[in-house]
Amino acid sequence: MKNPYCSVVIPFYNEVDSIAELYQRLTRVFESLGRSYELVFIDDGSTDNTLENLKHVYEKDTNVRVVALSRNFGQTAALAAGFAQASGEVIVAMDGDLQNRPEEIPLLLEKIEEGYDIVSGRRIARKESYLTKRVPSIVANWMMRKLSGIPLKDFGGTFKAYRSFVIKNIRLYGELHRFIPAIASSLTNKIAEVPITSDTRRHGQSKYGLSRVFRVMFDLVTVKFLMSFSTRPLHMFGLLGLVSGGSGFVVLVYMALKKLLLRVDIGTEPMLLLGAILLIIGVQFVSLGVIAEMVVRTYYESQDKKIYFVHKVYSHQADEDE
Repeated sequence: MKNPYCSVVIPFYNEVDSIAELYQRLTRVFESLGRSYELVFIDDGSTDNTLENLKHVYEKDTNVRVVALSRNFGQTAALAAGFAQASGEVIVAMDGDLQNRPEEIPLLLEKIEEGYDIVSGRRIARKESYLTKRVPSIVANWMMRKLSGIPLKDFGGTFKAYRSFVIKNIRLYGELHRFIPAIASSLTNKIAEVPITSDTRRHGQSKYGLSRVFRVMFDLVTVKFLMSFSTRPLHMFGLLGLVSGGSGFVVLVYMALKKLLLRVDIGTEPMLLLGAILLIIGVQFVSLGVIAEMVVRTYYESQDKKIYFVHKVYSHQADEDE
């Protein structure tokens, strides 16, 4: 079906033991809904038999499309590849490790049909390590609410539903798939949240550890920059430059007056060096802002570079077109 109502995008990386059950549960859900659908499975360079199993599912079901990436690019890139291939009016993203329940997809779709453009799943009663996952998640979600002004309680989960026009107009980099609602706030303010269940991983090992905390923190800074200054970086760097340069200028004027009026030797005073450093830093910030403005112009004029490379796409629609 060329234009299904819903596309479900699921990245896999060494999740061979989850594929059969996940596929069966997804099929039952959409058969009960009676809506047209497609399942877009992305193999993110798995080193086990994940791709072979996905191809086996594809061969027996025309609703399945498999995207095989040439190597492991990470979850954000895998999702971006899936979003690019998805053709549904509504696109649902979820994990492939059975921690997201396919049976809860109707909850997301119901909210979408109420008029929302993005519906995020809020994980409740999470069965994860409190220190390595829960605490970093709480902190990151709090920071994201403050930075974005969007009152979601759980930004980090993959399990979300999007109207196609929203997700197709967002460029994803780094680990930014967690913060799509914040990034998409420039396109729509119709964002909602529904409670979902987070099950315990039953197969394989988690791909995330404590090191993810630092990547998430850096991405928070990126999100804030993209939301507030992506088209006007000089406003941020210029402000920093004015504060630093202005402070340095005031300090140097004070030292000059001290020298001229009080005849004090200022050559060995630390304040003179501090003023000079602040002034130089201010000039550097402004210069950096000007360079960033030029880079931004180039970025918006050359949007064709992708963060992944597709080795092959297994699609029944492509077979029919041929």
